[in-house]
Amino acid sequence: MIFDTEFVEDKILQIENWVDILTEAIDYDGPYFITALLFIMFNPIFWNIVARLEYYTHFLTKLTGSAKRGCYLLAATIFCLGIARDLTFEKALRFQEISPLLDTPTIKNIGYVLLGVGQVLVLSSMYQLGITGTYLGDYFGILMKDRVTAFPFNVSNNPMYQGSTMSFVGTTLISGKPAGLVLAFFVHFMYYFALKFEEPFTTEIYSRRDQERAAKKN
Repeated sequence: MIFDTEFVEDKILQIENWVDILTEAIDYDGPYFITALLFIMFNPIFWNIVARLEYYTHFLTKLTGSAKRGCYLLAATIFCLGIARDLTFEKALRFQEISPLLDTPTIKNIGYVLLGVGQVLVLSSMYQLGITGTYLGDYFGILMKDRVTAFPFNVSNNPMYQGSTMSFVGTTLISGKPAGLVLAFFVHFMYYFALKFEEPFTTEIYSRRDQERAAKKN
């Protein structure tokens, strides 16, 4: 088989041209762009810090009088921050330029599919976990009896984060504005970063619970 270097070089140049066209349509100084980026970065850092503080000090439990009410307070705060992030994301896109590379029926249809699948993953995971399971109830000592394996957890380890990222990408493709891809990348990166802290710690919490159960049986 002969390796066609000319074909590969043409494809690389084509991709570089596409990237140049997409980046030219991004206004990093546009209204709400930096605000949306700050919310995207701040939110997962905030809930991880607050949840860790709760785990070690129980300050929300003491403030509200019970672990469940403390978890609900954190849930409401995270939910409101999420709404603020989503609104600033949509506002940021309003002032961005549409790229002809994204402004096609095919790209828009892909966007609708991604948005639909993303929302299904997010909403179904919330349904399976409930409020306390979704909003870090394990840091309050509110643990699930068993690991959830029903949909969407049988198709994704982190359907909430993956579904949310897909929704941002889908919204971006529907709008045809490349600036959204930059913001969606940071959404993915921050979720990836958050999981590096959340997954080992959550595993440790449940491991301790299982050890305590085993000790009681013995």
